[in-house]
Amino acid sequence: MASMRDIKRRKTSIQGTQQITKAMKLVSTVKLQRARANAERSKSYFDCMFNTVNSILSRVGSVEHRFLRPGNSSRKAVILITSNRGLAGGYNSNVIRLVTRNEDWKKEDIVVYAIGNKGRDALVRYGYEVRESLPEVIEEPAYADAAALSNRLLEAFAADEIGEIYLAYTSFKNTVSHEPKLLKLLPIEYEPGSSNEAEASDGGAIMNFEPEDVEALDMIIPKYITSLIYGALMEAAASENGARMQAMDNATSNAEEMISDLSLMYNRARQGSITQELTEIIAGAEALG
Repeated sequence: MASMRDIKRRKTSIQGTQQITKAMKLVSTVKLQRARANAERSKSYFDCMFNTVNSILSRVGSVEHRFLRPGNSSRKAVILITSNRGLAGGYNSNVIRLVTRNEDWKKEDIVVYAIGNKGRDALVRYGYEVRESLPEVIEEPAYADAAALSNRLLEAFAADEIGEIYLAYTSFKNTVSHEPKLLKLLPIEYEPGSSNEAEASDGGAIMNFEPEDVEALDMIIPKYITSLIYGALMEAAASENGARMQAMDNATSNAEEMISDLSLMYNRARQGSITQELTEIIAGAEALG
């Protein structure tokens, strides 16, 4: 059995760690409240933009547009959103696995745009090409950052440097539920229908554009891509803080159990020491008598 000094030293160390995990939980709770409010405010726009654009594209008929067909390149750009710090349970590893364990992809065809140091470091270790690293974006997500990244990706897509664009992030369900998702941004996938099919389904007609369909889509699609990236950033920030709060709560509970066990061990060791001392005193008194 460990000595009383060793047990006391270990108990003190765990108590110090418990204080840190408690503090981190409180910080994450405060950040979560703000991030969740931002995510909930942006989610309506996020969903509405997604549904609206897909509804429009399903009615455009046979419009030819560079963003509606696969690029000539076999390379795939992946926007990977993770955190800059750990201690968040499986938050980072779950979204990283969306890329590393995708059996349909070849590593040499993947170009990573990493938002968050954890995802960047992991994919560099796995041998993926990280074209851009943007750790500062996830700290304070802004629409301007999403728009700038969207413009760079669309330019690369239009120049046939990449043929597809994907978004890997963690969707925020609630405080304890977060789901890693892989979303295809370009080319946009939709189910085109004829005007007769559209009219039969909802009484509408095929979509007409003024002045030109290509000009209208040139305006709509970049905003669509930007809104999806921005919405993913907001949900990822909320998911990160929720995952860290939950992880720190579990760590605090585990520390409490360990402290309880060590206290029991310490009391047993102390009782054994007292019993041994009493035995020695009684044996010494009998020897003198």
